[in-house]
Amino acid sequence: QTKDDIFINQSKYYKELFKRFGMDNAKEIATPMSTACYLDKDEGGKLVDIKKCRGMIGTFLYLSTNRPNIISSVYLCVRYQTNPKETHLSAIKRIMRYLIGTMNISLWYPKGTSFSWIGYFDSNFARCKTDRESTSGTCHLIGSALVYWYSKKQNSVALTTIEAKYIVARSCCVQIIWVKQQFSNYGIVLYHIPIRCDNTSAIKFI
Repeated sequence: QTKDDIFINQSKYYKELFKRFGMDNAKEIATPMSTACYLDKDEGGKLVDIKKCRGMIGTFLYLSTNRPNIISSVYLCVRYQTNPKETHLSAIKRIMRYLIGTMNISLWYPKGTSFSWIGYFDSNFARCKTDRESTSGTCHLIGSALVYWYSKKQNSVALTTIEAKYIVARSCCVQIIWVKQQFSNYGIVLYHIPIRCDNTSAIKFI
């Protein structure tokens, strides 16, 4: 923390993490997951150490509180932690290798940022190969500061891409309504909050 801003970073924890799982000398990689990676149960795959996989995933869940750029990949791995196979462990190790090269990335909260709220949302239609459920993702910013985000499977099976987007748009609106009510308790009134999808369209929420 400085006089003008706050940085949230856990580089010391990263170094301890890499050493604990024997990956302190691993080669870094540019992305947490390949675009061609579609994990499933892999029932015929080779079994791996469950304790190690769960330990690595647990540390990722802790880190995702200030690293929103890994949350989608982490939660995809979480789905298969009860019976992990070699393919799942490879995906987990890739996230670890990505963190090796990006451990200095921080959340930045500058002083005096404009108090304007904006919500973004998107969905990945029928992403899960097991049950064909879609994945929702949202993030909310006050000015340039990221304050809320999530990525998770939808509770119902959407039949079209548009339906999947409506489901996540509803969740985004619910979060904004809750935030508006909380801020109103402190005398802060928010009007006309933009909600954007795919960075191309926007609606005004009052």
